[in-house]
Amino acid sequence: MTEVFSGSYPIESRGGEIERLHIQSAAMVPDTERMLELIGVREGWSCLDIGCGPGGIVGLLSKRVGSTGRVVGLDMNTGFLEHARATAPSNVEFVLADAYGSNLPEGTFDLVHMRFVASTSGAPERLLQEAKRLTRPGGTIALQEADIATLNCYPSHPSWDKLKAALFGAFSGVGADVELARRLYFIVRQAGLVDVQFRPFIVGVRSIDPMVDYLPSTVESVRATVLKLGLLSERELPVVLAECREHLRQPDTVFTTYTVAQVWGQKPEES
Repeated sequence: MTEVFSGSYPIESRGGEIERLHIQSAAMVPDTERMLELIGVREGWSCLDIGCGPGGIVGLLSKRVGSTGRVVGLDMNTGFLEHARATAPSNVEFVLADAYGSNLPEGTFDLVHMRFVASTSGAPERLLQEAKRLTRPGGTIALQEADIATLNCYPSHPSWDKLKAALFGAFSGVGADVELARRLYFIVRQAGLVDVQFRPFIVGVRSIDPMVDYLPSTVESVRATVLKLGLLSERELPVVLAECREHLRQPDTVFTTYTVAQVWGQKPEES
């Protein structure tokens, strides 16, 4: 019997989660566009966004591949996919499937992309194996993954520190690696991709920016894991969330996001 492995993603489906993901995605559009430009995604390409959630980068890909191209978004969350399908362009389709074993036909795509899948679900080598299976010879595999070390605010505040520690502990506690960005280039090269590129970026956030609630809202999305692991108590959590949100509303407060490492390379041509 083939072993089934679907990762250990701790994010919960809750009210507000789709909005949180859309805000996060929007903040990264300029850097995602730059990556797609450097890869050379163009009209007629067939692209796959693994772990697309309620949209991922399928919209950006759709515009680049045009009417002669094709974009597939893959996710395991039916609610996310229903939301994404409601506004999908005609050249985009969505499939309910496992990132580690999708059963999509091999050698199908010019580009296979994943963002925050390997770091949050674990086993990046297994994800890359499946991505290589799905990519045509000479096609591109691209990953965007996080390193939480640069998730820092100024002025500092105890509530921020507590929520950051809880977030790190929640992901670490289920076997995820929210520092994956620092070794992603190495992993991709070890997977046998060629002409591997490396482009890190950080987003800066002010009190007036849409992503200002990133840390509190993300901790809310891993609430069950935070409580289960005793990282914060049921009584303490809402107090710390409120204090952090109040601090982030102050006009002088800013924070930097986790570092995102964009790493992409080509599947070798068959000999």
